[in-house]
Amino acid sequence: MDREKVSYIIREFGESGISISEKQAEQLEMFYEMLMEKNKVMNLTAITEFEEVVRKHFIDSVMNVNLEGDSIRVLDLGTGAGFPGIPLKVVYPDIKITLLDSLNKRIVFLGEVVGELSLENVELLHGRAEDYGNNKEYREKFDYVCSRAVANLSTLSEYCLPFVKMGGTFISYKAAADKEIEDAKYAIKLLGGDSEHINVDRFILPGSDEKRSLIYINKKKTTPKRFPRKAGLPSKEPITEN
Repeated sequence: MDREKVSYIIREFGESGISISEKQAEQLEMFYEMLMEKNKVMNLTAITEFEEVVRKHFIDSVMNVNLEGDSIRVLDLGTGAGFPGIPLKVVYPDIKITLLDSLNKRIVFLGEVVGELSLENVELLHGRAEDYGNNKEYREKFDYVCSRAVANLSTLSEYCLPFVKMGGTFISYKAAADKEIEDAKYAIKLLGGDSEHINVDRFILPGSDEKRSLIYINKKKTTPKRFPRKAGLPSKEPITEN
């Protein structure tokens, strides 16, 4: 355990308005070390400098996100190297979180992380969102569905909203996204989301000039059974009004 790195994590989180314990900082430091070791043999992240990982992966995953509550069930769709899911679980240890990714090697790695960090109530799923979105065990079962995946908001909405239960929320992590939001409103409405009251939390990532947006889309109607469409279609043919 690198005590200097642990202290740095606590300090940087604190300066970003996020209070974490020494144990939580130790878990994140351990995650960083595991991430870097695995990154030598597997392409998990292009960001490798410790300070940048803390800011652009750890803090970016949790900043301005509030998951307080009892028995909160969260899905991180397209989790990749574990973002935002692992930092969210560390900062909010009481949530029940599911990490879903289409690449099994990443899920195997995250299983190792979950074990080493002694995280509880973490479910790991290998597969496609289109398949699990039509599975009754997961469809409309989550309070929050989060995604930092690289796709347009219309496509992400088709992947994510089928998992959100009535009254729940889809949180999309984006940079600047005003045009994407406008372009996605038709799809959001069609998929059962509240397209008229989309909340966007805009901020600058601390220690940088990088713009961030958290897009909150509430679920107000059941997603029609035909969505998500079969594998590949949401990304190849995003839902549009025309």
